[in-house]
Amino acid sequence: MLDYEEEAGGYDATRGGEPRAAAAANAVLGLIPDRAGQPGGLPGRPGRLLDLGCGTGIVTRRLAAARPGLRVTGADRAHAMARTAAARLPGAVVRADGRRLPFPDATFDAVTTVWLLHLARDGAEAREIVAECARVLRPGGVYVTTVDKAAAHDVGSDIDAVLAGRPRRPPPDAAADVTAHARHSGLSPAGQAAFPGLGQGRSPRSTIADLRRGWFTALRPDDPRVAEFAARLAALPDQDRRRPDPRFTLRAFTKADPRPAPVRRPYRSGRPG
Repeated sequence: MLDYEEEAGGYDATRGGEPRAAAAANAVLGLIPDRAGQPGGLPGRPGRLLDLGCGTGIVTRRLAAARPGLRVTGADRAHAMARTAAARLPGAVVRADGRRLPFPDATFDAVTTVWLLHLARDGAEAREIVAECARVLRPGGVYVTTVDKAAAHDVGSDIDAVLAGRPRRPPPDAAADVTAHARHSGLSPAGQAAFPGLGQGRSPRSTIADLRRGWFTALRPDDPRVAEFAARLAALPDQDRRRPDPRFTLRAFTKADPRPAPVRRPYRSGRPG
């Protein structure tokens, strides 16, 4: 697992930068209703959005800029990430563990977890995070999350063919499992979207560097198999040509509103029939 305290400084540059952030923010906002800045559609109150696992805030800042009427809060567990995000959104970022959020029930009209659930230790931890997101979501609110992140990077390239036999851990963000977690927490499916990971296509040379840095979480850098995979990657043509970008998937869920729907009475003109 990567140390995100150390990764913060170069995180954006190695993961698509602003183009990828723009694609992610646009896709997320497409799944959150814009009702005059009130995702929950509640009159007389500005909407609130929590971007959990906000990282450097590069996406969070775009969410806030695109919806001026939306009060956006970023949260991240890593101190260095939260500090970087706070420079982009002063006064709007907190340090928080996604399993124990420091907010009361039903605080937010929307909650997002972009590139977070895949970092959970296992499915049980992912379920805890989804449950907390549901807890702080207001009735009628929307939860949006990325799913199947690791699979998004398998684009059918020659690099993927070389890495096909690498060890993998069960993905904690598998779409079917995340949907089950959401349902368990009272959330219902409400749509999906996809966006490209612009600038994240792998080249053989960059993939070798990633292997040696420990980016493939089931392969430690000191694992003897790393050298074997690296040798096979080094034999591929076009060492610096990036293969196709990954395509990430978003799923949206809504929290049921327990309030009864208003009773519509038949219209009467008041004139005698």
